[in-house]
Amino acid sequence: MQAMDDMALLREYAANNSETAFAELVSRRVDFVYSSALRQVRDPQLAGEITQAVFIILAQKAGRISDKTILTGWFFRTTRFAALAQMRAEAKRRRRELEVQMQSEFQSPAADEIWNQMSPLLDEALATLGEKDRQAVLLRFFENKSLAEIGNKLGMGEDTARKCVSRALEKLHRYFAKRGVTSTAATIAEKISANSIQAAPVALAKSVTAVAIAKGAAASASTLTLIKGALKIMAWTKAKTAIVAGAVVLLAAGTTTVTVKEIESHNDDKWDTGKIDALILYKAPRIVKIIPSKYPKNSGWAGSNYRMIGIGDTVKQIVQAVYGVGETRTIYSTTLPQKKYDFISNVNSPSYDALKQELKKEFGVFGRTATIETNVLFLRIKQSNASGLKKTTTHDSSSSFQNFGEFQFVNQPAAQIAAYAENLLKIPVVDETGLQENFDIDLKWGQNNRKENFKQALTDQLGLELVPGTAPVEFLIVEKVQ
Repeated sequence: MQAMDDMALLREYAANNSETAFAELVSRRVDFVYSSALRQVRDPQLAGEITQAVFIILAQKAGRISDKTILTGWFFRTTRFAALAQMRAEAKRRRRELEVQMQSEFQSPAADEIWNQMSPLLDEALATLGEKDRQAVLLRFFENKSLAEIGNKLGMGEDTARKCVSRALEKLHRYFAKRGVTSTAATIAEKISANSIQAAPVALAKSVTAVAIAKGAAASASTLTLIKGALKIMAWTKAKTAIVAGAVVLLAAGTTTVTVKEIESHNDDKWDTGKIDALILYKAPRIVKIIPSKYPKNSGWAGSNYRMIGIGDTVKQIVQAVYGVGETRTIYSTTLPQKKYDFISNVNSPSYDALKQELKKEFGVFGRTATIETNVLFLRIKQSNASGLKKTTTHDSSSSFQNFGEFQFVNQPAAQIAAYAENLLKIPVVDETGLQENFDIDLKWGQNNRKENFKQALTDQLGLELVPGTAPVEFLIVEKVQ
């Protein structure tokens, strides 16, 4: 069976009911499914139940899955749907011991803080990508495929696959930044590669295989309920049912809906505790609130699966978090209150959409995008083949390091330089280098007179220059509701 690829194993099972083929497929994919489930529900027992449900669904649908399907993507989507169904079913039954368990398992002082922030958001972030971008990321960083192999799988050239991966990483970077995860595209790639796949419990593959081959006949009642919920979400998604925008949100796998007014009628005094704790987003009643802060000396926010909670933030900070646009590309055409506020949105629709509506209601402000001709810096090549701008020779995962006066990255596109320059110099930077390859750089310029020294270091070490000019740039315009 080892010589057969995953789709061939699935076809062998569908055609001949081969338990050996199905068991081999489970052994290959169980770690991927279990890791994805664990990131989302943050509980090993529930992750195991979700894993079992996913493979039962696979067994049930084996004969109807197209040969053109990339199974990595199928497992990702089905695990996500099953996890959503599980979280909805379990939300009311969470208890204090789960919180303690999660803190001990996932918030250890020795744990990777950036990965701890990214992990519960990763699967939703991947779900926001276009199909090819998502497949490229899954193949590159979850299955360690080369760019040539990705191109072959997705029907594109190696260079196109590289651009696809880079584009997807930039989208993930913006997604995480919007939710308070300070990182870079390179770091995101590094963390996903290092942490995305965890070994499933040893006995899980055998138990999953046995129950899945029976197509759920021996599954527990809770697993059957989970499968039913996941299949409902899958059917709903496939049908692309119209979603009512604004106040109406989907609360369960069925058809129950409530409005924002109805949400606010619930008892909501248990969420504003002074803690920025993503667990509260699942334990508190469904609410959308922005209220004067009880904790103005604290500041910050956290998010999980499109839900957000923050304390001690100004309206400007809430706007930036909700709209996901940095200060450099935001224009405020109205004065915003300087007071600080606590806020929460834990509805199942994208919480930033609900908070946009709340910003309108409470402060009469909203954001719209507009393309404006403005002052920019153009990043251009001044000297070709500068010693510091080295084309990467590795196919290893990308990595990066930033500190005062130093910026390093490995196996990253030149566009990363423009993004860093914009963040440092606080002015839009337009990349006009035309460089399509990935590079390894180590740029150093010291801590004194940082901005001017940075510009000089770009020229001296990388052969690049920042040239002032004007160009159309997309801005977020924050203004009063008319």
